Amino acid sequence: MKRSLTISKLAALSLIAALPFAASAAEGVSYTYVEGGYAATNTDGNDADGWAIGGSGAIAPNFHIFGNYSNQDIDGTNLDFDQWRVGVGYNHEINRNVDLLTRVAYEKFDAGRGFDADGWSVEAGVRGAFTPNFEGYALAGYEDFDEIAGQSIDGEFYGRLGALVKFNQTWGINGDVKFVDGDTQWFVGPRASF
Repeated sequence: MKRSLTISKLAALSLIAALPFAASAAEGVSYTYVEGGYAATNTDGNDADGWAIGGSGAIAPNFHIFGNYSNQDIDGTNLDFDQWRVGVGYNHEINRNVDLLTRVAYEKFDAGRGFDADGWSVEAGVRGAFTPNFEGYALAGYEDFDEIAGQSIDGEFYGRLGALVKFNQTWGINGDVKFVDGDTQWFVGPRASF
C-alpha cells in the first residue's frame, strides 16, 4: 500500500510540474499508435525471446497514456516470463521537430512460481522527426521493483534508444533497445500511427 501511494504521488507531482508548459507535439511525431513484434532479452545468463505488443494514445496536446506487454521464453528451459508497463507521458515541443519527453509508469514482471515483482519507472529525454520518414528518441531512466521471492532488488538506471522508419503517415517499422545493468532488451516490429 505504501509503495502504491508513493507511485501515485510521484505521478501526480510530475503532472502538476508539467502543467505550466503549453505546447503541442513536434511536427511529424505522433503519440497515438499501436505496435507489435519480436522482443528479446540478452543477459549474462540465459537469453530470452518472444513477442510484444504496445500502444500509446494522446489524451491532450501534451499528454499521452501508454502501455506495453511482452511474453518471452527463456532459452534452454521450459520457463517463460511476462513483462508489462502502463503509464502517462508528457511531451513539450523544444523546437519544430523535437519534443522533450518525460514518462512515469507502473511496471510488472511475472515469471510464475512466486517470481514476480511490481515496480515503477521514470524516464526523460528527447524524441524527434529527423526527416518525414525517420523519427528517433533517446531516453534516460530509473526503475525500481519490490522484492522477488523474498530477495530485495536494487533500483537501476537505464538508457533507451529507438527509431521509427515510416513508409507513409500510418505505417512504419519501430525498433527499441533498452540497456540496463549489463542486460539488453530490444523490440522490433510494425507500428500503425494515427
